[in-house]
Amino acid sequence: MKTILITGATSGIGKACAELFAKENYQLILTGRRAERLEKIKQDLISKYKVKIHVLCFDIQNKKATENAINTLPESFKNIAILLNNAGLALGKETLDKSDMQDWETMLDTNVKGLLYVTRAVIPIMKKNKSGHIINISSIAAKEVYPNGNVYCASKHAVDALTKAMQIDLLAHKIKVTSVAPGMVDTEFSTVRHKGDKQTADATYNGFTPLFANDIAEVVYFVASRPAHVNINDILVMPSAQATATIVRKGN
Repeated sequence: MKTILITGATSGIGKACAELFAKENYQLILTGRRAERLEKIKQDLISKYKVKIHVLCFDIQNKKATENAINTLPESFKNIAILLNNAGLALGKETLDKSDMQDWETMLDTNVKGLLYVTRAVIPIMKKNKSGHIINISSIAAKEVYPNGNVYCASKHAVDALTKAMQIDLLAHKIKVTSVAPGMVDTEFSTVRHKGDKQTADATYNGFTPLFANDIAEVVYFVASRPAHVNINDILVMPSAQATATIVRKGN
C-alpha cells in the first residue's frame, strides 16, 4: 500500500485528493492547521474506506514544526511515495502600491517557503527508496500575470520554477516531479483571498461553471498513477469557459 502526504488537506483540493486517494486504497498522511477538521476528515475516510490515516497539525510556514512533523512520523507511515504540495493561498486583490505587506509575507511564506520546507523534509525518504513523486499544485497565476495579482502571481511563478528545478535536481534519484496548474476552481480560495467577504468571493464564479475540487483531484490521481517510466511534467487545467486568467465566457 502506497503512502501519500497531502498538505492543506482540510478543505478544497487537498480534501478532495484525500477522498480520492483513500478510495484508491492509499495510506494517507494529512496535514493542516485546523486540528478538528483534520480529525473529522480522518474519521470519515477511515469509516468509509477502511484505510490507514495519520494526521499532522502544524503550519508549513514554520520550518522547525515542519521538520519535527516529518521526522516524528510513525514507522508505518515513513515510506512516503507521493508528496502533494497543495497548501497555498492568495490574500488581497489590490495593486502593489496599495496591498498589505503582511499579506505578501504570508503568501511567500506559505506558497514558496512552506512548499520548500515540506519538500526538503521528504526528499531524503524518496532518495533512500530511489523512487517517489512530488506533485506541486500551481496555478494559472504561474503562467501569466494579471491585474492585482502581483505577489500571488510571483509566488506561483516561483512554484513553477521550483518544479522545473526539482525535475533537474532529483532526476538522478528517480524522483518524478509534476506541476498541476488549475484555472478558476470554486473552493474556499476566493473567500480567503477576499478575507471572508463571501459575497464578493462567490461573485467570482457567477455566470459560468468553474472547476471544482474533485476535477483537480482526478487530474492529480491521473498524474500519480502513471507507470514508473512516465512523468507528466506540467499540466494546465482550465474550465471550458476560461481562456486566460482574466478572459471568461459568461452566460449561455
